[in-house]
Amino acid sequence: MGSGDFLTGGGEVAVRIREQAWTPTPLGPIEAWPSALRYTLSSMLNSAFPTYLAWGPDLISFYNDAYRPNLGIKPEALGRPFPEVWEEAWEQIGPVTERALRGEASYLQDYAVTVNRHGVPEQSLWTFASSPVRDARGSVQGVLCHVHETTTRIDTEQRPRSALREIETQRARFDALIEHLPFGAGLFEAGGRALVTNPLFRRFLPGGEPPSLDPGLHPDWTGFDPEGRVLNPHDYPFTRAIRGELTQNVSFLHRTREGDECWMRVSGIPIRGGDGRVQQAIMVVQDVDREKRAEAALHESEARFRRYAENSANVLWLADLESGRLDYLSPAFAQVWGMPCADMPDIAGWLASIHPEDRDTAAHALERVGAGETLVMEYRILRASDRAVRRIRDTFFPVPAEDGRIRLAGGIAQDVTIDTSLRAYVVASEDDARHDIAGALQAGGYAVQVFASDQAFLKMAGSLMPGCVVLDMEEAVGCVTVSELKAYRAHLPIVAVGARGGDVGFGVRTMKAGAVDFLEAPWTSEGLLFAVRTALAEIRDAARRSRAQDASRDRIAALSGRERAVLEGLLAGGTNKTIARTLGLSPRTVEIHRARVMEALGAQTLPEAVLIAAAAGVCPAQQDRDAVQPSEG
Repeated sequence: MGSGDFLTGGGEVAVRIREQAWTPTPLGPIEAWPSALRYTLSSMLNSAFPTYLAWGPDLISFYNDAYRPNLGIKPEALGRPFPEVWEEAWEQIGPVTERALRGEASYLQDYAVTVNRHGVPEQSLWTFASSPVRDARGSVQGVLCHVHETTTRIDTEQRPRSALREIETQRARFDALIEHLPFGAGLFEAGGRALVTNPLFRRFLPGGEPPSLDPGLHPDWTGFDPEGRVLNPHDYPFTRAIRGELTQNVSFLHRTREGDECWMRVSGIPIRGGDGRVQQAIMVVQDVDREKRAEAALHESEARFRRYAENSANVLWLADLESGRLDYLSPAFAQVWGMPCADMPDIAGWLASIHPEDRDTAAHALERVGAGETLVMEYRILRASDRAVRRIRDTFFPVPAEDGRIRLAGGIAQDVTIDTSLRAYVVASEDDARHDIAGALQAGGYAVQVFASDQAFLKMAGSLMPGCVVLDMEEAVGCVTVSELKAYRAHLPIVAVGARGGDVGFGVRTMKAGAVDFLEAPWTSEGLLFAVRTALAEIRDAARRSRAQDASRDRIAALSGRERAVLEGLLAGGTNKTIARTLGLSPRTVEIHRARVMEALGAQTLPEAVLIAAAAGVCPAQQDRDAVQPSEG
């Protein structure tokens, strides 16, 4: 058998085996696998019965397509040790495996095993046969396990028995009870004749017969399985109930005589006679149209929200004000805050990430939201990854519960930090224009994002990082588009390119509309790069001013209370003596504090210190007019 012939016809798992890198594993390359392993895998992969193979000293895992659903959301099992894949159940299945490795086959029916396939431990029942796999010399090299889960079957068998006992207990009161049920219900013979139905059932099915095997009997009823596929009438609840199966909450779309459509939920319960045969069936019909449509609308709304949150450059968040837990953070949080969403579990952590000077204001904002107020505030954060200061504009709003109490607060946080990176946005409807402009910018070192239309760009403009917009005027609306972008000019300056077409005033009008520059076509790469570089200069200057201001604030924040008081006195024009008199200190002490202030601010002269303090927003102290003396030499 060739190196890969034994995988022929083995389904998707065979494809995965062929594609997986086995050379670094204890098994080595597929070409070197022993014949016993190849033949066992070939038989297993071509079997429709769920089968698992554990091979070699490490019990390396293999399985077939039929077995895959048993793994649930577990990590890929292929190539991993058997005890590692089913770690939570190894106490129960390990001894069976050990017996097989000793050469003993086992058969266990409805064997209870605790598994974790969907994120939580669950009790399950299995019937499986475990047997040794020997090589040509008769040595046991692996364990082959044929598996069939019987949890659903056992549960299905138990539920009808329980329902039957309940029905028999209440049989005497059944007729009186069924008339007052808030849903349609009826008791039917196996042939479909109604023995008793309540008013709601008769309203839904005036003919008194449930949707059944005959597709022509009730053409206005269409059933669907949980995945939304149309059911064969053979699988309708009444037909299944007559076969002895309990079916619950099967979705049906009912078309009334007036042509309206209404979602219903139908259940079927078999009733067995003393001989164990199904003699009757109970049918339950519920009008769930409002619930179904509301559920569909909710799912669509949630899907839209997820799409928005996942693609937004802003951070969407939801906080539980009572527990202090952060219930939701959108993916943009990781980029803005410089840390994974999972590392920010609560409000306390969020407050700790805020600049110390802004922390109290942010905490007070949450208190105001808890009182029902909606507000917008700006604060600074210290990014976890690089301790860089970022400016955040956050919209806080309350989320009242059904009882009116505000337990949750939500928000949309936007990073409004002025960014000085080389970033450009190309807006051009023509492929050639987009290609030429983007190519010239990328060659100049710019990160480029392209948009095929001005409207596509306008939809995103509010959430884009600072950068220069290069707008191709050939197909754009022209000055109207520039005017619409003017609202974003603070961090999105516009360079327009295009042909005047003989209109000498075209470029002037474009710049009056908000563009910072206009390049006549045909433009050159050098001219374009110069125009973009010039347009971004204002952003860089603002960023430098912002950084200087932040640095000044940090220096001021590091001063002691006395040092800050001395600084405020200096800003008010005070001398060492007047400041000392105002603060109740000696002039010598004031002189020492003054020296420390100059050192902390990195200032060489008093005017330089005054400029730093003013940039940081420090206000002069109120001086006693009588205390002010002429300046000291």
